[in-house]
Amino acid sequence: MRGDNMEETAGERTNLAGVRHIVLVLSGKGGVGKSTLSTELALALRNAGKRVGILDVDLCGPSIPRMLRVQDSSVHQCDRGWVPVFVGHDTAIALMSIGFLLERPDDAVVWRGPKKNALIKQFVNDVAWGDLDFLIVDTPPGTSDEHISTVEALRPHQLLGAILVTTPQAVSVGDVRRELTFCRKAGLQILGIVENMSGFVCPHCSECTNIFSKGGGEELAKHAGVPFLGCVPLDPQLSQSLEEGRDFIQEFPKSSAFPALTHIAQQILDTSQRSS
Repeated sequence: MRGDNMEETAGERTNLAGVRHIVLVLSGKGGVGKSTLSTELALALRNAGKRVGILDVDLCGPSIPRMLRVQDSSVHQCDRGWVPVFVGHDTAIALMSIGFLLERPDDAVVWRGPKKNALIKQFVNDVAWGDLDFLIVDTPPGTSDEHISTVEALRPHQLLGAILVTTPQAVSVGDVRRELTFCRKAGLQILGIVENMSGFVCPHCSECTNIFSKGGGEELAKHAGVPFLGCVPLDPQLSQSLEEGRDFIQEFPKSSAFPALTHIAQQILDTSQRSS
């Protein structure tokens, strides 16, 4: 039994040895745009010249393959494990998701905790990422045993910290408070809070309407003493790019969400440079 564990540890070192920084993206509840932020952060870092991977451990809602228009791809085996799917003409983003392992896209993952946790550990151990500057880990909402398994599996590696995503409403902000508690109990550095869906900027007159109120994420960050990374407004061009699998960062530089997303990416770059 001990020999098996030693072999598994060696495998972990091999497949994540070339990954310089690992960033977890967390949310207290579903539907706040966590996968959207993971995708756009990866695109923004790629646009800054970085080699990026995305590990989608949201096992019951794997939406990132569709957002990057690779939902019909499949993963292959190599001598080091699974080969991730490479995105775009420059293949600068590598993606691994349970979505690539389902027989049909509408199949539901009806698994108990131990089977989910085993797959998460397999994703961490057995994906041949190669050399990456950043690995973005998109997690399920909440603070379940899947999060504990993810943090424990990644802890021996270059875990930079966690980004927490919320929307402005009090109910979402309240859930993020619990996420903050989880990070502190797990010993995770909090890179900052992002307030998503923070106002709607009219594409015709540029007036901003706060549909879901505003400022809850920033106020929480101030109260908790953690960085506030910024507000991302509701943006029809961002929604369109995700629906069509297009690169929002390259194609919509004049949109209202573009400066917010690139500013968030720059802060992650700055933090990674300070930690190196």
